[in-house]
Formats: sequence, C-alpha cells, structure tokens
Amino acid sequence: MAHISLAVHEHVGTITIDRPEKKNAMTYGMLTELGRAFADASADDAVRAVVLTGVPGAFCAGTDLSDLDATPPEERSRGGLGTSSFLDCPKPVVAAVDGPAVGMGAEFTSLCDVRVAGEGARFGWVFVHRGLVPDTGAGTWVLPRLVGPQQAARLLFAGEIIDAAEALRIGFVHEVVPSASVLERAQAMAASFTVGSPFAVRETKRLLYAGLGRDFAGHVADNRAALERCFASADHREGVAAFLERRPPVFTGR
Repeated sequence: MAHISLAVHEHVGTITIDRPEKKNAMTYGMLTELGRAFADASADDAVRAVVLTGVPGAFCAGTDLSDLDATPPEERSRGGLGTSSFLDCPKPVVAAVDGPAVGMGAEFTSLCDVRVAGEGARFGWVFVHRGLVPDTGAGTWVLPRLVGPQQAARLLFAGEIIDAAEALRIGFVHEVVPSASVLERAQAMAASFTVGSPFAVRETKRLLYAGLGRDFAGHVADNRAALERCFASADHREGVAAFLERRPPVFTGR
C-alpha cells in the first residue's frame, strides 16, 4: 500500500505522508516512495514549488522502530537517502507541519526551505534517546545554520521536544497558524514562489545552499556564471519584455 502521494494544483505539488495509524512513522519502503515523489515533482515542469505535509494531526513521528529492528544493522544508515530527496529538488519546498515532527520527521522539516507550523505542531530531535545521531545529517548540518549552534546543541543533546511557539521563538519555523489552516497557508506560500521565473528560482536555490559550504570568492564566481545563464535564458527575455509592455510575465522555466 502506498503511503506517499503527490497531487499537483496550479503549479504547486503537495506531497502527503499518509500513515495515520502510526502517526506517519517512516519505513524504508516509505523512504523509497518519498524519494520517488520528490523525483516526480522535480521532473514535472507543471510543478514549480512543493509542499510536504502529513495527513491532518500528524507530520511524521520518525522512523518506525519495528521496521528498523527488522533491518540488518549494516543497512540501517541508508535512512540518509531521505536527505538527497530534499536537497536534490531544484524547486522551493515548504513544510506544512501539524502534530508530531519527531526524529526523522524533525529532520524532514529541517530539510525544507520554509516551515509553516500549526498550533499543535511539536518538534524533537530525540536521537540521543535511541543511541543515535540525527539520521539524515540535517540536525547537525542544517539545524545550527537555522537556529544557531547553541540552540541546536540544546535540542540535539537533550532530545527535548518543543512546541510550535518555541520553534517560532528560536526562528526554526517561519510562522504559526491555526492547525486547521496550516496546509492552506503553506500552499499559499508555495504559490507565491511560483510567480517568478522558474529558471531564476532554481538557480537561486542552488546558490543559496552551495554558499553555505564555501568561501565568498568561490561563491561570487559561481554566482556570476549563474547570472550569465540567466541573461541568456528565455525567462529573462520574457521578464524584460513583460516589464516594458506592462503585462504579467509568462515564464516557461527556460
């Protein structure tokens, strides 16, 4: 039975984790499904932004420990496959989070570009309580870049579960809304990312994350090359023409 679905509406692809009886806890099979959904959204020109969510009341309660226990130890670290699914997606990804986002679920939210939380959302990097480090690597690489090393250390070392208000206070989530409207708000935010040039947004996302791991001179050189590609793109020509003709642009992503 498939537990991951992708639905597309007006350039926004919504990926939903649907395993409510386990609060959307992930199995290795579901990770494969998730990777496939992200690959499909990445390859579909009709999709210009992605929302990741769970069925109402839960985002993802982490790894299904019964599935983990049945997996040979030498294969368990392949949970990191979930990381590439997110980072390889060239389109903006918005998390719509309500209910628990714990363990791998918290990692998934870290790997999204923007996070919208419902009032019932809870976040917890509980890996130390299971004798583990964060399983996708997001907690030790992305999280300190989002909230600072001190807050990340507190969350990672204690395995503390925080509520939506605390996540907003430390800057982990962009905003907190009533639980009933979290998906609608996240989809509206994703829709706002589809208005500009898909070509430029794709290059901007790549530069945003590439810049976190290199010096400024190297980044400027890459930025210059990206700018040259933008100048040569059909989207740039359309953007200029639309401005001069005082009409909305019709971008193609090329």
